[in-house]
Amino acid sequence: MRLSQYFLPTLKETPSEAQIVSHRLMLRAGMIRQSSAGIYSWLPLGFRVMKKIEQIVREEQNAIGVHEMLMPTIQPADLWRQSGRYDSYGPEMLRITDRHDRDMLYGPTNEEQITEIFRDAVKSYRDLPQHLYHIQWKFRDEVRPRFGVMRGREFLMKDAYSFDLDFEAAKTTYNKQFVAYLKTFKRMGLTAIPMQAESGPIGGDMSHEFVILAVTGESEIACHRDFLDNDWLDNIDLEGDLQVVVNAFTDKYAATDERRDPEIEKTLGDDLVVARGIEVGHIFYFGKKYSETMGAVVTGPNGEDVTVEMGSYGIGVSRLVGGIIEASHDDDGIIWPQSVAPFQAGLINLKPGDSACDEACEALYQKLIDAGVDVLMDDRDARAGAKFADMDLIGLPWQVVVGPKGLKDGIVEVKNRATGERQEVTPEDAVKKLAG
Repeated sequence: MRLSQYFLPTLKETPSEAQIVSHRLMLRAGMIRQSSAGIYSWLPLGFRVMKKIEQIVREEQNAIGVHEMLMPTIQPADLWRQSGRYDSYGPEMLRITDRHDRDMLYGPTNEEQITEIFRDAVKSYRDLPQHLYHIQWKFRDEVRPRFGVMRGREFLMKDAYSFDLDFEAAKTTYNKQFVAYLKTFKRMGLTAIPMQAESGPIGGDMSHEFVILAVTGESEIACHRDFLDNDWLDNIDLEGDLQVVVNAFTDKYAATDERRDPEIEKTLGDDLVVARGIEVGHIFYFGKKYSETMGAVVTGPNGEDVTVEMGSYGIGVSRLVGGIIEASHDDDGIIWPQSVAPFQAGLINLKPGDSACDEACEALYQKLIDAGVDVLMDDRDARAGAKFADMDLIGLPWQVVVGPKGLKDGIVEVKNRATGERQEVTPEDAVKKLAG
Protein backbone atom coordinates (compact mmCIF):
# COMPACT_ATOMS: atom_id res chain seq x y z
CA MET A 1 0.00 0.00 0.00
CA ARG A 2 1.27 3.49 -0.91
CA LEU A 3 0.73 6.01 1.86
CA SER A 4 0.15 8.76 -0.72
CA GLN A 5 -2.98 6.84 -1.78
CA TYR A 6 -4.06 5.63 1.67
CA PHE A 7 -6.56 7.24 4.02
CA LEU A 8 -4.53 7.83 7.18
CA PRO A 9 -5.59 11.09 8.89
CA THR A 10 -2.99 11.27 11.67
CA LEU A 11 -3.06 14.05 14.24
CA LYS A 12 -0.10 15.90 15.77
CA GLU A 13 -2.02 17.07 18.82
CA THR A 14 -3.92 14.92 21.27
CA PRO A 15 -7.69 15.57 21.27
CA SER A 16 -8.85 16.94 24.62
CA GLU A 17 -11.53 14.28 25.11
CA ALA A 18 -9.01 11.40 25.11
CA GLN A 19 -8.19 10.43 28.70
CA ILE A 20 -6.24 7.18 28.32
CA VAL A 21 -3.34 6.09 26.13
CA SER A 22 -5.25 3.84 23.74
CA HIS A 23 -7.91 6.48 23.05
CA ARG A 24 -5.26 9.13 22.44
CA LEU A 25 -3.17 6.97 20.16
CA MET A 26 -6.09 5.54 18.21
CA LEU A 27 -7.28 9.05 17.42
CA ARG A 28 -3.80 10.38 16.65
CA ALA A 29 -2.90 7.34 14.49
CA GLY A 30 -6.02 7.79 12.35
CA MET A 31 -7.60 4.50 13.47
CA ILE A 32 -11.00 5.75 14.64
CA ARG A 33 -13.22 8.82 14.69
CA GLN A 34 -16.11 9.40 17.06
CA SER A 35 -19.58 9.41 15.55
CA SER A 36 -21.45 10.06 18.79
CA ALA A 37 -20.88 9.33 22.47
CA GLY A 38 -19.35 5.85 22.74
CA ILE A 39 -19.83 5.07 19.03
CA TYR A 40 -16.94 5.13 16.56
CA SER A 41 -16.21 4.82 12.88
CA TRP A 42 -13.32 2.47 12.23
CA LEU A 43 -10.96 3.99 9.66
CA PRO A 44 -8.81 1.79 7.39
CA LEU A 45 -5.81 1.38 9.73
CA GLY A 46 -7.94 0.56 12.77
CA PHE A 47 -10.18 -1.72 10.76
CA ARG A 48 -7.19 -3.74 9.55
CA VAL A 49 -6.06 -4.34 13.13
CA MET A 50 -9.54 -5.32 14.24
CA LYS A 51 -9.84 -7.82 11.38
CA LYS A 52 -6.47 -9.37 12.31
CA ILE A 53 -7.68 -9.83 15.89
CA GLU A 54 -11.00 -11.20 14.66
CA GLN A 55 -9.24 -13.78 12.49
CA ILE A 56 -7.11 -15.08 15.37
CA VAL A 57 -10.24 -15.41 17.49
CA ARG A 58 -12.01 -17.21 14.64
CA GLU A 59 -9.17 -19.66 14.05
CA GLU A 60 -8.95 -20.65 17.72
CA GLN A 61 -12.72 -21.15 17.97
CA ASN A 62 -12.74 -23.25 14.81
CA ALA A 63 -9.84 -25.31 16.18
CA ILE A 64 -11.97 -26.59 19.09
CA GLY A 65 -14.95 -27.42 16.91
CA VAL A 66 -17.13 -24.35 17.46
CA HIS A 67 -19.15 -23.50 14.33
CA GLU A 68 -19.46 -19.94 13.10
CA MET A 69 -22.84 -18.41 12.28
CA LEU A 70 -24.34 -14.94 12.38
CA MET A 71 -27.27 -13.67 14.43
CA PRO A 72 -29.00 -10.31 14.02
CA THR A 73 -28.24 -7.17 16.00
CA ILE A 74 -31.97 -6.41 16.46
CA GLN A 75 -33.93 -8.93 18.53
CA PRO A 76 -37.63 -9.20 19.46
CA ALA A 77 -38.47 -8.28 23.05
CA ASP A 78 -40.79 -11.29 23.35
CA LEU A 79 -37.74 -13.56 23.15
CA TRP A 80 -36.24 -11.87 26.19
CA ARG A 81 -39.56 -11.99 28.01
CA GLN A 82 -39.40 -15.78 27.73
CA SER A 83 -36.17 -15.81 29.73
CA GLY A 84 -37.36 -13.11 32.13
CA ARG A 85 -34.51 -10.77 31.28
CA TYR A 86 -36.35 -8.09 29.31
CA ASP A 87 -37.40 -6.14 32.39
CA SER A 88 -34.49 -7.10 34.62
CA TYR A 89 -31.55 -6.37 32.33
CA GLY A 90 -31.52 -2.65 33.08
CA PRO A 91 -31.18 0.64 31.20
CA GLU A 92 -28.04 -0.57 29.37
CA MET A 93 -30.39 -2.36 26.98
CA LEU A 94 -31.48 -0.13 24.09
CA ARG A 95 -35.20 -0.78 23.75
CA ILE A 96 -36.88 0.30 20.53
CA THR A 97 -40.27 -0.03 18.80
CA ASP A 98 -40.72 -0.79 15.13
CA ARG A 99 -43.35 0.76 12.85
CA HIS A 100 -45.90 -1.89 13.87
CA ASP A 101 -45.47 -1.01 17.57
CA ARG A 102 -43.61 -4.25 18.29
CA ASP A 103 -41.09 -4.07 21.10
CA MET A 104 -37.55 -4.72 19.86
CA LEU A 105 -34.07 -4.27 21.25
CA TYR A 106 -30.50 -3.84 20.05
CA GLY A 107 -28.88 -6.99 21.39
CA PRO A 108 -26.34 -6.62 24.20
CA THR A 109 -25.83 -10.40 24.08
CA ASN A 110 -27.44 -13.43 22.40
CA GLU A 111 -28.34 -16.14 24.93
CA GLU A 112 -32.05 -15.93 24.14
CA GLN A 113 -31.59 -15.85 20.39
CA ILE A 114 -29.28 -18.87 20.27
CA THR A 115 -31.44 -20.84 22.73
CA GLU A 116 -34.47 -20.35 20.50
CA ILE A 117 -32.49 -21.48 17.45
CA PHE A 118 -31.27 -24.58 19.28
CA ARG A 119 -34.67 -25.36 20.83
CA ASP A 120 -36.43 -25.34 17.49
CA ALA A 121 -33.80 -27.47 15.71
CA VAL A 122 -32.36 -30.05 18.12
CA LYS A 123 -34.62 -32.71 19.63
CA SER A 124 -32.37 -35.70 20.46
CA TYR A 125 -29.32 -36.28 22.62
CA ARG A 126 -27.76 -37.89 19.54
CA ASP A 127 -27.36 -34.39 18.07
CA LEU A 128 -25.37 -33.15 21.06
CA PRO A 129 -23.10 -31.43 21.74
CA GLN A 130 -23.74 -28.26 19.75
CA HIS A 131 -21.22 -25.41 19.98
CA LEU A 132 -21.87 -22.23 17.99
CA TYR A 133 -20.41 -18.74 17.79
CA HIS A 134 -20.67 -15.51 15.92
CA ILE A 135 -18.72 -12.26 15.70
CA GLN A 136 -21.22 -9.44 15.75
CA TRP A 137 -21.76 -5.87 16.88
CA LYS A 138 -23.38 -5.36 20.26
CA PHE A 139 -24.86 -2.31 21.93
CA ARG A 140 -24.98 -1.48 25.63
CA ASP A 141 -26.18 1.99 26.53
CA GLU A 142 -23.46 2.91 29.04
CA VAL A 143 -24.46 5.83 31.22
CA ARG A 144 -20.97 7.33 30.84
CA PRO A 145 -19.22 5.94 27.77
CA ARG A 146 -15.53 6.78 28.01
CA PHE A 147 -12.00 5.69 27.23
CA GLY A 148 -12.64 5.32 23.51
CA VAL A 149 -13.23 1.74 22.40
CA MET A 150 -12.42 0.45 25.88
CA ARG A 151 -15.85 1.38 27.18
CA GLY A 152 -17.97 2.33 24.21
CA ARG A 153 -21.64 1.73 23.65
CA GLU A 154 -21.25 -0.13 20.34
CA PHE A 155 -18.61 -2.86 20.17
CA LEU A 156 -17.63 -5.94 18.19
CA MET A 157 -17.72 -9.16 20.16
CA LYS A 158 -17.17 -12.86 19.66
CA ASP A 159 -19.79 -14.73 21.65
CA ALA A 160 -19.95 -18.51 21.62
CA TYR A 161 -22.65 -20.74 23.12
CA SER A 162 -22.55 -24.38 24.11
CA PHE A 163 -25.28 -27.00 24.54
CA ASP A 164 -24.34 -30.24 26.29
CA LEU A 165 -26.26 -33.20 27.67
CA ASP A 166 -24.90 -33.17 31.23
CA PHE A 167 -22.60 -31.34 33.62
CA GLU A 168 -19.49 -33.40 32.84
CA ALA A 169 -19.81 -32.70 29.12
CA ALA A 170 -20.47 -29.01 29.85
CA LYS A 171 -17.40 -28.84 32.07
CA THR A 172 -15.25 -30.33 29.30
CA THR A 173 -16.57 -27.68 26.93
CA TYR A 174 -15.82 -24.96 29.49
CA ASN A 175 -12.25 -26.23 29.84
CA LYS A 176 -11.80 -26.31 26.06
CA GLN A 177 -12.80 -22.66 25.87
CA PHE A 178 -10.60 -21.78 28.85
CA VAL A 179 -7.53 -23.16 27.07
CA ALA A 180 -8.59 -21.73 23.70
CA TYR A 181 -8.68 -18.30 25.31
CA LEU A 182 -5.15 -18.72 26.65
CA LYS A 183 -3.97 -19.64 23.13
CA THR A 184 -5.92 -16.78 21.54
CA PHE A 185 -4.40 -14.08 23.71
CA LYS A 186 -0.92 -15.60 23.51
CA ARG A 187 -1.06 -15.35 19.71
CA MET A 188 -1.79 -11.64 20.12
CA GLY A 189 1.34 -11.14 22.21
CA LEU A 190 -0.65 -10.87 25.44
CA THR A 191 -0.37 -12.60 28.80
CA ALA A 192 -3.96 -13.08 29.91
CA ILE A 193 -4.58 -13.93 33.57
CA PRO A 194 -7.76 -15.97 34.20
CA MET A 195 -9.62 -14.88 37.33
CA GLN A 196 -12.70 -16.31 38.98
CA ALA A 197 -15.44 -13.78 38.37
CA GLU A 198 -19.02 -12.79 38.98
CA SER A 199 -21.49 -13.78 36.29
CA GLY A 200 -23.52 -10.57 36.36
CA PRO A 201 -26.65 -10.29 34.17
CA ILE A 202 -25.56 -13.36 32.17
CA GLY A 203 -26.21 -15.60 35.16
CA GLY A 204 -24.57 -18.85 36.19
CA ASP A 205 -22.22 -20.14 38.86
CA MET A 206 -18.88 -20.87 37.12
CA SER A 207 -17.15 -17.97 35.49
CA HIS A 208 -13.68 -16.66 34.65
CA GLU A 209 -12.64 -13.34 33.22
CA PHE A 210 -9.36 -12.97 31.35
CA VAL A 211 -7.38 -9.88 32.29
CA ILE A 212 -4.28 -8.34 30.70
CA LEU A 213 -2.00 -6.06 32.70
CA ALA A 214 -1.83 -2.37 31.83
CA VAL A 215 -0.92 0.67 33.91
CA THR A 216 -4.18 2.33 32.93
CA GLY A 217 -6.29 -0.78 33.62
CA GLU A 218 -9.83 -0.24 34.82
CA SER A 219 -9.51 -2.39 37.95
CA GLU A 220 -6.89 -3.36 40.47
CA ILE A 221 -5.89 -7.00 40.45
CA ALA A 222 -3.68 -9.20 42.58
CA CYS A 223 -2.03 -12.38 41.40
CA HIS A 224 0.83 -14.81 41.92
CA ARG A 225 4.09 -13.67 40.34
CA ASP A 226 4.20 -16.81 38.19
CA PHE A 227 1.57 -15.30 35.90
CA LEU A 228 4.22 -12.81 34.77
CA ASP A 229 7.04 -15.35 34.55
CA ASN A 230 7.66 -16.42 30.95
CA ASP A 231 9.58 -19.47 32.11
CA TRP A 232 6.59 -20.67 34.14
CA LEU A 233 4.15 -19.87 31.35
CA ASP A 234 6.25 -21.53 28.65
CA ASN A 235 6.49 -24.71 30.70
CA ILE A 236 2.72 -25.19 30.57
CA ASP A 237 1.82 -27.32 27.56
CA LEU A 238 -1.39 -25.77 26.23
CA GLU A 239 -1.81 -28.84 24.02
CA GLY A 240 -1.79 -31.17 27.03
CA ASP A 241 -4.59 -32.53 29.21
CA LEU A 242 -7.33 -29.93 29.46
CA GLN A 243 -7.97 -30.26 33.17
CA VAL A 244 -4.25 -30.19 33.95
CA VAL A 245 -3.84 -26.95 32.00
CA VAL A 246 -6.87 -25.35 33.63
CA ASN A 247 -5.70 -26.42 37.09
CA ALA A 248 -2.22 -25.00 36.48
CA PHE A 249 -3.79 -21.56 36.12
CA THR A 250 -6.70 -21.75 38.55
CA ASP A 251 -4.56 -23.21 41.35
CA LYS A 252 -2.55 -19.98 41.35
CA TYR A 253 -3.97 -16.99 43.22
CA ALA A 254 -5.52 -14.32 41.01
CA ALA A 255 -8.30 -11.92 42.01
CA THR A 256 -9.87 -8.64 41.00
CA ASP A 257 -10.20 -5.91 43.61
CA GLU A 258 -13.67 -6.91 44.83
CA ARG A 259 -12.69 -10.59 45.30
CA ARG A 260 -9.24 -10.26 46.88
CA ASP A 261 -8.47 -12.45 49.88
CA PRO A 262 -6.17 -10.81 52.49
CA GLU A 263 -5.43 -14.14 54.17
CA ILE A 264 -4.16 -15.77 50.98
CA GLU A 265 -2.21 -12.66 50.05
CA LYS A 266 -0.37 -12.74 53.38
CA THR A 267 0.94 -16.21 52.63
CA LEU A 268 2.23 -15.22 49.16
CA GLY A 269 4.74 -12.68 50.47
CA ASP A 270 7.07 -11.54 47.69
CA ASP A 271 5.19 -13.72 45.20
CA LEU A 272 2.22 -11.33 45.34
CA VAL A 273 1.88 -8.86 42.47
CA VAL A 274 -0.63 -6.01 42.62
CA ALA A 275 -1.28 -4.20 39.36
CA ARG A 276 -3.96 -2.74 37.09
CA GLY A 277 -5.78 -4.90 34.58
CA ILE A 278 -8.14 -4.79 31.59
CA GLU A 279 -10.76 -7.46 31.01
CA VAL A 280 -10.61 -8.77 27.43
CA GLY A 281 -12.62 -11.99 27.70
CA HIS A 282 -15.18 -13.71 29.91
CA ILE A 283 -16.46 -17.29 29.97
CA PHE A 284 -19.57 -18.53 31.79
CA TYR A 285 -21.15 -21.85 32.63
CA PHE A 286 -24.76 -21.26 33.63
CA GLY A 287 -26.26 -24.73 33.42
CA LYS A 288 -30.02 -24.64 32.81
CA LYS A 289 -30.68 -20.94 33.43
CA TYR A 290 -31.93 -20.34 29.87
CA SER A 291 -32.68 -23.84 28.63
CA GLU A 292 -35.14 -24.42 31.48
CA THR A 293 -37.06 -21.17 31.13
CA MET A 294 -37.12 -21.38 27.33
CA GLY A 295 -37.79 -25.11 26.97
CA ALA A 296 -34.54 -26.27 25.37
CA VAL A 297 -35.18 -30.00 25.94
CA VAL A 298 -33.92 -33.09 24.11
CA THR A 299 -34.90 -36.73 24.32
CA GLY A 300 -32.26 -38.52 26.39
CA PRO A 301 -30.74 -42.02 25.99
CA ASN A 302 -33.56 -43.61 28.01
CA GLY A 303 -36.34 -41.73 26.24
CA GLU A 304 -36.72 -39.18 29.03
CA ASP A 305 -36.75 -35.41 28.51
CA VAL A 306 -33.41 -33.79 29.37
CA THR A 307 -32.95 -30.06 29.78
CA VAL A 308 -29.59 -29.23 28.23
CA GLU A 309 -26.62 -27.60 29.98
CA MET A 310 -25.39 -24.29 28.55
CA GLY A 311 -22.47 -21.93 28.64
CA SER A 312 -21.38 -18.74 26.88
CA TYR A 313 -17.94 -17.41 26.02
CA GLY A 314 -17.20 -13.81 25.05
CA ILE A 315 -14.19 -11.94 23.69
CA GLY A 316 -14.26 -8.19 23.11
CA VAL A 317 -12.75 -7.99 19.63
CA SER A 318 -12.91 -4.22 19.22
CA ARG A 319 -12.00 -3.71 22.88
CA LEU A 320 -8.85 -5.78 22.32
CA VAL A 321 -7.55 -3.19 19.86
CA GLY A 322 -7.45 -0.68 22.70
CA GLY A 323 -6.28 -3.28 25.21
CA ILE A 324 -3.26 -4.25 23.12
CA ILE A 325 -2.28 -0.60 22.77
CA GLU A 326 -2.58 -0.08 26.54
CA ALA A 327 -0.23 -3.03 27.06
CA SER A 328 2.18 -2.18 24.22
CA HIS A 329 3.20 1.43 23.55
CA ASP A 330 5.86 4.00 24.33
CA ASP A 331 6.14 7.79 24.29
CA ASP A 332 6.33 7.83 20.49
CA GLY A 333 3.26 5.74 19.76
CA ILE A 334 1.88 2.24 19.37
CA ILE A 335 4.03 -0.92 19.27
CA TRP A 336 2.00 -3.59 17.50
CA PRO A 337 2.74 -7.29 18.00
CA GLN A 338 3.51 -8.84 14.62
CA SER A 339 0.35 -10.98 14.61
CA VAL A 340 -2.11 -8.06 14.74
CA ALA A 341 -0.16 -5.23 13.11
CA PRO A 342 -2.04 -3.46 10.29
CA PHE A 343 1.10 -3.80 8.13
CA GLN A 344 4.26 -5.75 8.88
CA ALA A 345 6.61 -3.02 7.71
CA GLY A 346 6.78 0.64 6.80
CA LEU A 347 9.03 1.53 3.86
CA ILE A 348 10.25 5.13 4.07
CA ASN A 349 11.54 7.01 1.04
CA LEU A 350 13.61 9.83 2.55
CA LYS A 351 13.90 11.78 -0.71
CA PRO A 352 10.98 11.40 -3.12
CA GLY A 353 11.90 12.87 -6.49
CA ASP A 354 15.47 11.62 -6.26
CA SER A 355 15.74 9.09 -9.06
CA ALA A 356 17.99 6.69 -7.14
CA CYS A 357 15.74 6.73 -4.05
CA ASP A 358 12.57 6.39 -6.09
CA GLU A 359 13.97 3.49 -8.11
CA ALA A 360 15.34 1.67 -5.05
CA CYS A 361 12.11 2.14 -3.12
CA GLU A 362 9.95 0.88 -5.95
CA ALA A 363 12.15 -2.18 -6.42
CA LEU A 364 12.25 -2.95 -2.69
CA TYR A 365 8.50 -2.37 -2.37
CA GLN A 366 7.77 -4.94 -5.07
CA LYS A 367 10.26 -7.46 -3.66
CA LEU A 368 8.68 -7.21 -0.21
CA ILE A 369 5.21 -7.74 -1.68
CA ASP A 370 6.46 -10.71 -3.71
CA ALA A 371 7.96 -12.18 -0.52
CA GLY A 372 4.57 -11.96 1.21
CA VAL A 373 5.38 -8.96 3.39
CA ASP A 374 2.44 -6.62 3.97
CA VAL A 375 4.12 -3.25 3.53
CA LEU A 376 3.07 0.40 3.74
CA MET A 377 5.35 2.64 1.67
CA ASP A 378 5.63 6.26 2.72
CA ASP A 379 6.09 7.88 -0.68
CA ARG A 380 4.73 11.28 0.39
CA ASP A 381 6.58 14.48 -0.37
CA ALA A 382 7.08 15.31 3.31
CA ARG A 383 9.91 16.01 5.74
CA ALA A 384 11.89 13.03 6.98
CA GLY A 385 11.07 13.92 10.59
CA ALA A 386 7.34 13.83 9.88
CA LYS A 387 7.69 10.44 8.20
CA PHE A 388 9.63 8.97 11.13
CA ALA A 389 7.12 10.39 13.61
CA ASP A 390 4.14 8.95 11.75
CA MET A 391 5.77 5.51 11.45
CA ASP A 392 6.55 5.44 15.16
CA LEU A 393 3.03 6.62 15.93
CA ILE A 394 1.25 3.90 13.95
CA GLY A 395 3.61 1.30 15.39
CA LEU A 396 4.39 -1.11 12.54
CA PRO A 397 6.82 -3.83 13.72
CA TRP A 398 9.51 -2.92 11.16
CA GLN A 399 10.70 0.22 9.41
CA VAL A 400 12.90 0.16 6.31
CA VAL A 401 14.54 3.48 5.51
CA VAL A 402 15.86 4.27 2.04
CA GLY A 403 17.98 7.41 1.65
CA PRO A 404 20.55 8.77 -0.80
CA LYS A 405 23.45 8.45 1.64
CA GLY A 406 22.90 4.77 2.33
CA LEU A 407 22.22 3.92 -1.29
CA LYS A 408 25.69 5.15 -2.25
CA ASP A 409 27.00 2.24 -0.17
CA GLY A 410 24.26 -0.13 -1.36
CA ILE A 411 22.50 -0.31 2.02
CA VAL A 412 19.20 0.53 3.67
CA GLU A 413 18.37 0.84 7.37
CA VAL A 414 16.05 -1.62 9.12
CA LYS A 415 14.58 -0.61 12.48
CA ASN A 416 12.78 -2.86 14.95
CA ARG A 417 9.97 -0.73 16.39
CA ALA A 418 9.74 -2.64 19.68
CA THR A 419 13.43 -2.66 20.58
CA GLY A 420 14.63 0.39 18.65
CA GLU A 421 17.47 -1.70 17.23
CA ARG A 422 18.75 -0.46 13.86
CA GLN A 423 20.74 -2.39 11.26
CA GLU A 424 22.29 -1.37 7.96
CA VAL A 425 21.81 -4.13 5.42
CA THR A 426 21.52 -4.63 1.69
CA PRO A 427 18.02 -4.39 0.21
CA GLU A 428 18.15 -8.14 -0.45
CA ASP A 429 18.97 -8.90 3.18
CA ALA A 430 16.20 -6.54 4.29
CA VAL A 431 13.71 -8.62 2.32
CA LYS A 432 15.05 -11.86 3.82
CA LYS A 433 14.90 -10.44 7.35
CA LEU A 434 11.30 -9.27 7.05
CA ALA A 435 10.08 -12.34 5.16
CA GLY A 436 11.79 -14.78 7.52
